[in-house]
Parts: sequence; structure tokens; C-alpha cells
Amino acid sequence: MKRVHILLVEDNEGDILLTREALEECQFDHDLSVVRDGKEAIQFLLREEPYTSVRTPNLVLLDINLPKKSGHEVLKTLKTTDEIKHIPVIMLTTSSSESDVMNSYKNHANCFITKPVDIDEFIRAFSMINKFWLHTAVLPTNVPV
Repeated sequence: MKRVHILLVEDNEGDILLTREALEECQFDHDLSVVRDGKEAIQFLLREEPYTSVRTPNLVLLDINLPKKSGHEVLKTLKTTDEIKHIPVIMLTTSSSESDVMNSYKNHANCFITKPVDIDEFIRAFSMINKFWLHTAVLPTNVPV
């Protein structure tokens, strides 16, 4: 697979840093874009100002607890918009509540992962994401712009 473009939607700076480190540790061949709230995520995905020239991501890592719009709202918008609904979404969140899991899958999330608190477990989770999403599954590569 060619280099994958990942959109990380995360407001916690520590989790952003940890995700960057895990992606590097697991040797993802990736470009990472980061947005820090739900409104910004929707603007990025729909290529609205100030994101009119961004590349459409091949994969989205989406937190649930975000400012301005929740991850559930972002997911619902993403999966009901024809131009971007094909993008796989991994819900990557501290939540493990059954209602968050059910709402995520109800709104067509492709995967739900509760963020491990231990750094080694976090890296192990990303290793599994890497193995499945980049080496087993086939991601859309010719995404519409």
C-alpha cells in the first residue's frame, strides 16, 4: 500500500503526542493531519475553509469527547455525506461505555478501540491497527477530492 493519510481528531495534547509516537514506533508509512475539535474535523473532511486544499484522508482516528461537536456528531456527518462516507473510521477514545460503543456502530464506525492508558499497551494497539488496516484490509486510495 502506498503512503496512507491519517486524520487524527483529538483535543488532548498528550494523546496527540502518544499517537504520533505509536505511529512512528509501529512504522506506519503515513502522513498525519491533526484537528482538535469536532467542528474543525467536519471542515477538514468537507474541505471547507481553511482546509480547501487538504488531501482527503484514507483513515480517520476519531475521539468521542471533543469540543464544539462530539465525535458522534462528526461520525454521523461523515457517514451521511456521499463524498466521504467511504472513509474508514476508528473510534479511538477513553470511553468504554456501552452507549458510546452502540452509538458508534449505529452510525457506521468501522472499529471502536478504548485507548489503553499504559504506553506499551497503546503501542500494541497501534501495532494491531497497523497490521489490520494497512496490511490486511484494503483502504480506498483514489479518494475523491
